Order: sequence, then C-alpha cells, then structure tokens
Amino acid sequence: MVPTPEEEAASSSTTDAASRSSAPASELDLTKANTGRVWRQYLRAMGPGLVTGASDDDPSGIATYSQAGAQYGLSFLWAALLTLPLMAAVQEICDRTALATGTGLGELAVRRFHRAGRGILAVLLVALIVANGLNIAADLVAIGSGMQLLHAGPTFIWALLAGGLITALLVLGSFARIALVFKVLCAALLAYLVVAVLVTHQWGSVLSHTLVPHIELTRSYLALLVAVLGTTISPYLFFWQSAHRLEEMREEPAGGARAQPLKRQSPALAQRKQRTSRLDVFVGMTFSNVVMFAVIVATAQTLHAHHETNIQSAAQAAEALKPFAGHFASALFALGFIGSGLLAIPVLAGSGSVGMAGLLGREWGFSRSVRKAPVFYGLVALGTLGGTVLSLLHINPIHLLVLVAVINGVAAAPFLVVVMWVSSSRRIMGDYVNGKAAKILGWLTAAVMAVAAVAMFATGGVSF
Repeated sequence: MVPTPEEEAASSSTTDAASRSSAPASELDLTKANTGRVWRQYLRAMGPGLVTGASDDDPSGIATYSQAGAQYGLSFLWAALLTLPLMAAVQEICDRTALATGTGLGELAVRRFHRAGRGILAVLLVALIVANGLNIAADLVAIGSGMQLLHAGPTFIWALLAGGLITALLVLGSFARIALVFKVLCAALLAYLVVAVLVTHQWGSVLSHTLVPHIELTRSYLALLVAVLGTTISPYLFFWQSAHRLEEMREEPAGGARAQPLKRQSPALAQRKQRTSRLDVFVGMTFSNVVMFAVIVATAQTLHAHHETNIQSAAQAAEALKPFAGHFASALFALGFIGSGLLAIPVLAGSGSVGMAGLLGREWGFSRSVRKAPVFYGLVALGTLGGTVLSLLHINPIHLLVLVAVINGVAAAPFLVVVMWVSSSRRIMGDYVNGKAAKILGWLTAAVMAVAAVAMFATGGVSF
C-alpha cells in the first residue's frame, strides 16, 4: 500500500542519516559541496524536463506535424506559438507536484478523490495504456521503416529488434543507465532543425504565419488541429514528468531510497532545486516546440510547395524530401524519428504503468527492482511487447499515429482536470500550491483542449 505522509516522515527521520553517509556520489547532487553557478546547477539537474519535451516529438508527433505541413503549408505554425506556454505551464505543474510531495500523480489522486473519482481515473488510465500500446506499435513500425530507408534491412526485423532491446533495457537496466540513454537520444531531434534551415528560403512568410493564425473551419483542418494539440499536450506526458522527477529525486543522496520533498529540505536548497527543475522543464518544452516548428516548416517548404500532400508514414515523408532537399536531408529526417522513437517508447510504456501502479497502491519506477515493483514492470512489458507484436501485423502507421494523437487530444481535458485539482489542493501541496499564473494557464489549457475536441466532433468527427 502507499505509505501515508506520517509514515513517510517517520521512515525518513530514521533512515536519512544512514542514507546520506552510505549513498554514492550523484550527478544530481545539489548539496553545498556540489553547487556553483546557475548554469552548472542546471546541467547537473537537466533530465526530466528535457526528456519529456523530446519524447513528445516521437514518430506520432513527427507524422502529425508532417501531415500538417504537407497538407496546409505554414498554416499550422501559429499552433507552435500557442502550445508553448500552455505545455510549459502544465508540465511545470506536474513537475511541482513531485517536488512538493515526493509522490506520484496516481498516489496523489488516491488522496484527493473519493472512490467514484478514483474509478473514473482508473478507466481513463486503462484507455491511456491502450492508446500508448497502439502508439508504441506505430513507433516501432516507424523505427523499422526509418532503418529500411537507410538501407539497413527490412522493417519488421528492426521493429522486432528495437522492441526486444527496449524491453530488456527497461526491465534489466539501472535507472542511471536508462536516464543516460534518454539524454543521448534527445540529440537526435536536432536533425530537424538542420533540415529546416537547409530547405527554408522564405523566412518572412514563416514569421507571418507564426504570428498571425491561419485557421480554416473545415472538418479535416479541425481534426488535424486536435491531433496537433493532442500530440503536443499528451496525457502520458503528465504522468511521465512527475515520475521522472521522482526517479531523479530518489537518486539524490539527501533523499536516501525515497524521494525527499522540498518541505523536508532547507529553504535555500529547496529554492535552488525548484529553480533548476523549473528551468529544466521550460527548456525542455521550448526544445519540443522548436522541433515541432522545424518539422512543419521543412515539410511545408518542400512537400506542400510541390503538391506532395498525401503522406502515409514518417518514412514516406523522409523519402519524399529527397527530390527537393537532397539525400542528406532525407537521411537526417529519418535519423530524427528513429532516435525519437527509441526515446518515446520507454516513456509511453512507463507513463501509464506509473499512474496505474500508483492508483493501485503498488511500488513503481525503473529505480525499483522487478521483485519490488512487479505490477509496474508487468504493465511496462505488456506495453512494449504488445506493441512489438502489433507492429508485425502490417498496420498503417500514419493513420494509427494520427488517430492516437486525436485520442490524446480528446482525453487530455479530463486528465488536466485531475492534475489541476491535485495541484490546487493546499492540503496536498502545502506552500507549493498553484499560484495565479499556474491556475490561469492550467485551466486555460484544459479549456482549449476541450473546445478543440468539441469543435472537431461538431464539424463531423475525424477525417484525414
């Protein structure tokens, strides 16, 4: 069962001293001996925000942004500017719940809601796990297609190999090793910035479309808008941001084996931790939206400009770039979604598993052993292996990816309501409860996601 705050405090008081003396040095240590300039503190704390932002640009996101750019040119660029503050605010709120409580969103929901509310959340989490499994399958197909595009072998072999290797890494690897792999894979997304710079020559038009919204009140446009919003502000990211921050806190020597919330740290250390974590989140979300911007620009300036609007896969988008941008740009595009797929699959598998395990009062996390967190690892393996099997069934990946993005867009609003209710509770959050800016942006994001979903169905539902 999930320990109560009183039990956590009692356990922490008896074990913290031993933990500090026996814990190994950590790159996440922000104690006095390991502090310095702000940028050095950020580099040490960098991780959860950056990984969350980068994983948001998985092949689902790349495929959706590619379709937006190919079908509507630069018309969706304004969405990148809109989603940045909303996405950053929501992820900062999720991050702060972890920092303030040392507890995951699933466990916090148990404290915040009555039985009926927890039942509704359980249904939403089951839907999220199913959607994530479908997303994993499509991402594995995208990885295999990318490798085939690079002449490395058949799609199914790489999809099967990637699924098996990722499952083994998550189940058998340590959290420190997994976190390091995550950070390295983030660099793959820089490929899209390079491609955008190589192919763009009309920066004035890019700027005008970014600052002035170009909206079409058609069924296909609104459906794709919901898909863009859904893949940018995805429900699985809410749980992952909180969970990854908690995993990081568990690795800190000051916390021992359990995440130490800010209220149990000295005021100076707590303030420093919150500042560097917030910077990590904001930089990660900015990076995510810059990649989104770059993909739309690159496909608009090449595919849309040459009337290549029917994109059936991320690999096809990369292949279609070749006549207009050259083999180098095409290969870079492929490397980008291969790397982002390898990064996103563990996040997809872990996020829903974290929420469900927490809601059931079970241990979770890649820093826990399989013996201590069997439910969590079982759900993770179900997601990765299930996705691997689905990837071998000749599914059309682009349709599945965009469909999952739309599902996320529709499901985002109720999950955001859960996040806002938890983070606005002073009983749970204490002094780290939402301020005015967080409340405004958080509820505005929930409203935007809800209105977009209603508008999509009001105009006739999904159409691609």
